[in-house]
Amino acid sequence: MHWYTGNTAYDTVLTIAFAFAAFVIVGGLFAQSSYGRFSSTTLGFNLNPKLGWWLMEIPATVVFAVFYLSGPNRFEPTSLVLAAIWLLHYANRGWFFPLSIRQVPGKRSTFNVSVIVMGMLVTCMHGYLNGAFFSHDYLGQYGTEWLTDPRFLIGVVIYLGGFALLVNSESIVRNLRDKANPGATEYKVPYGGGFRFVTSPAYLGELIAWAGFALLTWSLAGVVIFLITAGNLIPRAVATHKWYREKFADYPDDRKALVPYLV
Repeated sequence: MHWYTGNTAYDTVLTIAFAFAAFVIVGGLFAQSSYGRFSSTTLGFNLNPKLGWWLMEIPATVVFAVFYLSGPNRFEPTSLVLAAIWLLHYANRGWFFPLSIRQVPGKRSTFNVSVIVMGMLVTCMHGYLNGAFFSHDYLGQYGTEWLTDPRFLIGVVIYLGGFALLVNSESIVRNLRDKANPGATEYKVPYGGGFRFVTSPAYLGELIAWAGFALLTWSLAGVVIFLITAGNLIPRAVATHKWYREKFADYPDDRKALVPYLV
């Protein structure tokens, strides 16, 4: 009896990925990943955030490319569209975002090596599960008709909406720090865009994007990355909201942590 695809290697990695998702969800209830405002040196040394983010995200590009290009359907229309969506996301997350960080000169204490190791594990699994799935089409679901399937079309709309919110929110935060004077005040209260409603609109955008991705790919690989992302970002959003309220006496009272008007 086949569990999912019938490919032993693929199904084994997918099982490990779901187990890791459970670990992240439970772990997020007790502590935040050690980067940014929640960074710590208790688990080893830290790197500067540009290098840390790039190292953590690079497997999502490299591993994905290796396994995608190994598949027999790599040049089929649907596979190419799915790969293009993937490349859009990681062109931003793996390349533009880390390289555009405005950091205090000489600062290296915001990205713990433990986060990089765990993150690389996730992005390796993530890259393999999607690269192999797209180009091998183990379940025979990615014919050209998939591009007009309601699940794909609705998923793309949800994904792009989340991605737009993510990129806009990161741009607002990045521009809080003067490019000509990155050593100025490190943290300020952001305004505009999704910040009118929540403290962490970038996290909300990331969650929406991965929910859309899970729908448009209709795959367990999409579900598992949504669960890992939620396990990491939901507790972090709550902690970030509390941090801002404690640090800034004039922090807007009507902002929620992650979901407008609710949470």
